[in-house]
Amino acid sequence: MAPRLELQAALEAVLGSGNVYFQPPTNVKIQYPCIVYKRSDADVAFADNQTYRRGWRYQVTVIDSNPDSEIPDKILAEFRPNFNRHYTAGNLNHDVFELYF
Repeated sequence: MAPRLELQAALEAVLGSGNVYFQPPTNVKIQYPCIVYKRSDADVAFADNQTYRRGWRYQVTVIDSNPDSEIPDKILAEFRPNFNRHYTAGNLNHDVFELYF
């Protein structure tokens, strides 16, 4: 299985539903609570003029109407990501994480 699809499956397991979206287009109706993620950077190490190791960094956003949602805690426990920020928009709480997978 491709690494991004493995991440998709792991995020769905943490969320407990299929409301996990990779770079959703504007015409997709998002169901809440959900996780939206996108690729944001790469970590590449070189040795002997070749790629030695490569990992993608993903920006993972947990969106929930509940300000005390347990989903961000589950993301922290499962992936040990960097917490980026929290903000509220449209009466929904957003917790943004950066993780390598």
